[in-house]
This record gives sequence, structure tokens and C-alpha cells, in this order.
Amino acid sequence: MAIFLVSSSSAARSSSRPLLKDQNRTATSDDFDQNYDITWGNQLVKFLDNRRSVELRMDQSSGSGFASKNRYLFGYFSTRIKLIPGDSSGIVTAFYLSTQQNSSHDEVDFEFLGNKRGKPHYLHTNVFVNGVGNRESRIRLWFDPTADFHTYSLLWNRHHILFMVAGVVVRVFKNSEKTLGIPYPSSKPMQVIASLWNGENWATDGGRSKINWKQSPFIATFESFAIEGHKCQGDSQSSSFCPSSPSSEWWEDLGSKGLSAEQMRQLRWVRRNYMAYDYCTDKTRFPKPPPECALNTI
Repeated sequence: MAIFLVSSSSAARSSSRPLLKDQNRTATSDDFDQNYDITWGNQLVKFLDNRRSVELRMDQSSGSGFASKNRYLFGYFSTRIKLIPGDSSGIVTAFYLSTQQNSSHDEVDFEFLGNKRGKPHYLHTNVFVNGVGNRESRIRLWFDPTADFHTYSLLWNRHHILFMVAGVVVRVFKNSEKTLGIPYPSSKPMQVIASLWNGENWATDGGRSKINWKQSPFIATFESFAIEGHKCQGDSQSSSFCPSSPSSEWWEDLGSKGLSAEQMRQLRWVRRNYMAYDYCTDKTRFPKPPPECALNTI
């Protein structure tokens, strides 16, 4: 298990700096073919190391992506990614959960925003329920995500969604449907999806920095394709096709009493040092913070 120490100057000044550990729960998670299929841009996808890792590529003809063979209702979903080196302005590398419905989709997003060489890389997250998002958060990554692989994980259960980077909780979205009436993704099975796509209209400098196609093909590499979730039957988007109860699985009760003291410390550390945008503090869009912000902002 590799340990990565934070190297930024702002982190160095933090007395409560966590040790960051890259890890996957599942030792047997390297089999891409067990969990995923290539879904688009087939001609741009390259497998390495006996199909234990996969390169998603993008050029002017297309991006590329893969998706899980199955849908899941709650679980732990993780992969290790080495992001696009060099000038990746305008390109979005995505790892997310989605019901893949058009107007009423549920979705939980990890979107890594490309940038000019030497500039910080940002992780953009969002939560959609019944087609409604507007819950954006963005952090600056505290390491170079193009130099090596790092683990990015989503834990989704009845209590909350945890967004984790290298084992560190960087965002929590709690289920407040019963207490506050805030919709929560809890009834529609979702696929796990990864992709490279053209986001130059918004992803870098608010859309001012466009894709430099002379640098193509752009390559992001994925490995360690861990899925531990409640598998649903077929391609249905109804929870009725998830017949057995997941209540005894490890991911279901994790966090039922809230975040641990260590997770709270990690989340505060990230928010204090690396938060670039949070919809909860955007007074232009939301003069009064959305009601769930009091629960999700530490």
C-alpha cells in the first residue's frame, strides 16, 4: 500500500494534515472484462498489461469510454486513474454513476477538468436526482494526477454518498429526503461509466481555454476496476429488478452514524485548503443556501 504525503505549501502549513493512502478494497479488482464493456470510441481504446489497464484516448474524430455490464443499487465503486499529461485544456475525464435516462436521470459525478501544462487540476463533482443537478463542488487536487495513478472512489448507500480521493473524503452528500424533503438517489439502479469527452465550452477557465488538437491523441489510463455493489438484473432502471436486500453488505451500514472523526478531519482539511467552488456558498445563484448545505458542509 503506497503512502503519498501532501506536498503543497498550503498543506504543509496544516497541522492536521492527513497521510494519504491510495487503496482499493478488492484485491481481485483488476479484471476489466469481468466488470466493464467498451461503449464508444472503440478504435481509440488500447489495453495494456494483459488487459489489466486501459487507455481511453481522444482526438478530433471522437472521445471514448466504457461502462459497467451491470446496474447497481448502492455500493462501492473505485478505479485508479492517471490523467492526461501536458496540455489537456478543455478535456473532461469522467468517472461517474448514472441511470442513463434523458430527462429524469440520477447521476453522481467525478469530472476531472483538463488544464494547461503546469496549471492545477480540478475535480468537479455533482449530484443529479430526477434530472435536477445544480449541486456543483470543485476542488483543486493537491498532487499531480498526471504523474502517477491515484484512487478515486464513490461510496453510495442509503445514508450518504462519499466522494473519496486517495482514501480521503473530499465531499459528502447526505440523504435528507425524510428530514428536509431533498431528493436523494435511492430507487434507480445506476451504471458505472468512464469517458473522455470534449468540454471546452466550460471545463477550463470558464471555456476560454480551448482544446489544443496538435497535442492529440489525449490519453488517460485506468486500472483496478473495483465494484462491490448490489447488482440488479438486466438493463432495467427500476429497483424492482434488485430483488435481494443489500442491508447486510458492508457498504450499506458504513456511515449510518455519520462520518468518523478521521473522515471529518479529512473533509475539513480539503475544504480549508483546496476548495475552489461550492454551490452552497454561491450567493449569486443561491442568496439563501439550499437547506441540505447545513448537513453537508463541515
